[in-house]
Amino acid sequence: MLRLEGGVFWMGSDEHYPEEAPCHRVEVDGFWIDETPVTNRQFMQFVEATGHVTLAETPPSAELYPHADPALLQPGSSLFIKPERHIGALDSFQWWSFSLGTSWRNPQGPNSSFTKLLEHPVVHIAYADAEAYAAWAGKRLPTEAEWEFAARGGLDRAAFAWGDELAPQGRMLANFWQGNFPGENTLVDGYERTSPVGTYPANGYGLYDMIGNVWEWTSDWYSDRTSIDNSSSACCILRNPRGGFESGSYDSNDPGTAFPRKVLKGGSHLCAENYCRRYRPAARHPQTIDTSTSHIGFRCVKS
Repeated sequence: MLRLEGGVFWMGSDEHYPEEAPCHRVEVDGFWIDETPVTNRQFMQFVEATGHVTLAETPPSAELYPHADPALLQPGSSLFIKPERHIGALDSFQWWSFSLGTSWRNPQGPNSSFTKLLEHPVVHIAYADAEAYAAWAGKRLPTEAEWEFAARGGLDRAAFAWGDELAPQGRMLANFWQGNFPGENTLVDGYERTSPVGTYPANGYGLYDMIGNVWEWTSDWYSDRTSIDNSSSACCILRNPRGGFESGSYDSNDPGTAFPRKVLKGGSHLCAENYCRRYRPAARHPQTIDTSTSHIGFRCVKS
């Protein structure tokens, strides 16, 4: 882990997706943070020590999913499958599949294995799995503000963790999608899915993979920011802010869902210039806590 002394920074953005606005000043206290996302090797050690069974390895409850196809009430997780034909980047169900038998142990489908991916970030991790690991390690999950402060690496209000240009002089500085998502990946960065942690340069704080590779869970309940005062006055700087309440994190456009949402940060290897340009420190995404996918992982912090 690395120690960050904390400080004041501009959180969010007024120049990209609306859920990132308004850009506002925030102060965070000092904290320790993992240099990289948690790897398959580290998660394996946790499972061996505790016997933890992840959500993806547990049959879904018919009570929690009353409208689900009974045939799908088996252990599994959401797996990205590149479409074989050209489609527009609009309907995510065209490339996401609930894959039976897929979990952190079998990250690319039921017949795959994590054993050759020990230094890759662990994926197919639901929120409770990340929390369980953090507790075992004597740590916790970061708040959204802590995570964004760390990701910026001292570059206040820059678009990316390394500056304002996505690929300066054509250099790939993070694992994201090159080409026309979801059907064409030119693999300029050399990786179709996850990459080993530390493959790309560290940010200004010495942290790796804060951008791209895998989305990372934070401990904050998702909420919009419409109530934030965008004043730069010192008296209005928010100190150690937290997200909203669990009750307010549900998707109002999906009243049938039974699950609240947490904030994900950092984007993943599936973020592309033509789709989900969220490979930036300010970017944020709501994710239901019952969900695990092939592009969600986590890292830990401690005070």
